[in-house]
Amino acid sequence: MVTDLEELQDLLNINIEKNKHLVTGSVEAKVLKWGEDVKEFLPAPDYILMADCIYYEESLEPLLKTLKDLSGPDTCIICCYEQRTMGKNPEIERKYFELLQKDFELEKVPLEKHDEEYRSEDIHILNIRRKKNGRNFPS
Repeated sequence: MVTDLEELQDLLNINIEKNKHLVTGSVEAKVLKWGEDVKEFLPAPDYILMADCIYYEESLEPLLKTLKDLSGPDTCIICCYEQRTMGKNPEIERKYFELLQKDFELEKVPLEKHDEEYRSEDIHILNIRRKKNGRNFPS
């Protein structure tokens, strides 16, 4: 399942169509609005892949709520982002990781493990997992 806002569903479906020869199994596009109910996306997925999601301060708390609601104890979240140095971006990034670490453990993927062709000093990849704190996870 691939998700984004309503206005990007056509683009997601074009990408699915153009890449269906690479997919084993099935894939579908769905609308996911951060901070809203995720029941239709449960049970918790094995993986959540997220890229370029942490640049707007007003979206931090809805994004974190969605990650908490959607992930289970065995969900692996892979987060890729470009480190931005202009304007409010460094502060937004710092706040995001501060809030994220309340409920999640982070492990940075070393640059030498990134794809050789696409690696860059300002591109970061993190493995993120729920903290083991005895919380009951939705099933």
